[in-house]
Amino acid sequence: MRCASQPSGTRQTIGLNRVRRVATAVVLALALVVTMSAATPVRAQTPTPAASPTPTPSPTPVPTPTAVNYDRSAGNSALNLGSNFLERLGDQASGGVNRAFRTNPGGGGASAATEDPRYRTWFEGYGISVRTDAQGDFVGDKRKTFGGVAGIGARLAPGVNLGFSVDQSHTDIDVPLALQSATLDLTQIGFNGSVDKGPWTWAFAVVHGFGKVHSSRDTGLGFATAGYRAAVDGALTEISYYWTRDQMRVVPKGALEYVRATSVAFQETGGFDPLNVGSTALSRARVMIGAEIGRYFIFDQKILDLSAYGKFVDNFYQNLGSVQVSLGTQSIVVPGIGESRYGMDAGASASLSLTNTARLYVNYDGKFRNELTSHQGTVGFEYRW
Repeated sequence: MRCASQPSGTRQTIGLNRVRRVATAVVLALALVVTMSAATPVRAQTPTPAASPTPTPSPTPVPTPTAVNYDRSAGNSALNLGSNFLERLGDQASGGVNRAFRTNPGGGGASAATEDPRYRTWFEGYGISVRTDAQGDFVGDKRKTFGGVAGIGARLAPGVNLGFSVDQSHTDIDVPLALQSATLDLTQIGFNGSVDKGPWTWAFAVVHGFGKVHSSRDTGLGFATAGYRAAVDGALTEISYYWTRDQMRVVPKGALEYVRATSVAFQETGGFDPLNVGSTALSRARVMIGAEIGRYFIFDQKILDLSAYGKFVDNFYQNLGSVQVSLGTQSIVVPGIGESRYGMDAGASASLSLTNTARLYVNYDGKFRNELTSHQGTVGFEYRW
């Protein structure tokens, strides 16, 4: 049987319908895939965290050598005050004016056999100005001292004399470049004596001193303060020759001196990073060679005596000491300060004897070193009976 042929228009319609059905199926399949993809949760990828940097530990605080400049200055002050007192005691025992009174107590040509008053007492007030130059880690200081002395002496036998005196002083210490300051209150007890043999005199002096240091250090976040004890001990021996002609005299002298100053350990309080400071000791031995030249004048039954001296100083031994300074677990050792080995001392004196038993006097004493300059002025009164 022969199938009847379809018209061309009908075949085109059937083809288009097939195409539409296929396209529709594809669209539905794609929509289903998209719908399923949207329904499935997408897990976001977690980024790998970046490594945090290792924190740098803060540096451990270390004390600086300049932090205890005030302690170095206080120790040097005690040493020098011990020397000053020793040398003034030596002058009391062998100085030209006192030697002249022992040799010619009446003055003005009185007989040497005239009886010298057996006892004497003296009172002095003094002021000292000291400047120490920079040395290494020490930035330099300025010191001012005011003090007074009271003493009593006796003639035990012809040509043999002993004395006892007490020195009380207060020192203000300023270390401006290090923003530090301190005070030193020092009490010194001294013994001196002399033995005359013709024109020769042997004199000696010993001292012991004790006191308290109060310090203040500006840390930038307040003041670190401390209080601690200090001490000084010393001895001096001197030989002199008294040469006189008319109203003039020349007294050559040679002396040996030893002084030692110490301080105890202490801890600062207050401020930022207060320090622990160890004990310290410094000492010095020196030889002094020089001479005194003097002349007296008589007017209106009074005696005016004028004199001047100069001496060469050799600090042949200096143990400047060192101190351990601690801040937490860190410690350093700080060296001390001292004088140049060689130097000069010079001074002058004026004495007015009001009577055979009473006199007033003024003295100037200067010390000149490469790193230190000191000026001392003294006013005193002596009475004999």
